[in-house]
Amino acid sequence: MSLLNLFWLFVVPNKGWRRLVQSKPSMHRLFFLHVVPLSLIPPLFIYYAAGDFAGDLLPVLSSAKLLLVSIILFVVELAIVPIMGLVVRQLAEVAEIHPSYHDSFILAAVAPTPLWLMPVFFLIPSMLLSLVVLTAALLYTTSFIYYGIPAVFHIKERGHAMLLFGAVLTAGAVAWGFLMVATLVILGSVQSL
Repeated sequence: MSLLNLFWLFVVPNKGWRRLVQSKPSMHRLFFLHVVPLSLIPPLFIYYAAGDFAGDLLPVLSSAKLLLVSIILFVVELAIVPIMGLVVRQLAEVAEIHPSYHDSFILAAVAPTPLWLMPVFFLIPSMLLSLVVLTAALLYTTSFIYYGIPAVFHIKERGHAMLLFGAVLTAGAVAWGFLMVATLVILGSVQSL
């Protein structure tokens, strides 16, 4: 996905999703050129933040342990995207929409983009700024899902789109919650090593 298309997703979501769907990105290309690089951002910044600016909030870990936590988080993030593609496809089936796995994967791969970009603001050591940016990232992710569902799945009926939007948003929130809990569990487990 190009930076210009990413810009359109943030500024004019309908246009961004339309351009993305028209470009017909392959799953492999989307995974290796979008998901993998963006999935690296949160683990790298957890490593940075735990070492430098969030020492009071996160347990003090050695560099080796922080690196292990970051690698595990990265692998979990990579695994969640294809799983969410399957979940989105199953939820669409319930809403009487029959998308391909490719379409479901596109939505699952692109929707968390704002959450992946959010940790860049850890470079500025301000908890208030981090909370504001996290809130904005959550709102943008919700917007990506809201505008992405009709564009990716070619849904004309608003009722079906809203039903699927609610289901995908709930599944995404559960996945994000799982990722947060998994991160804390991994931190606690690695701390005791």
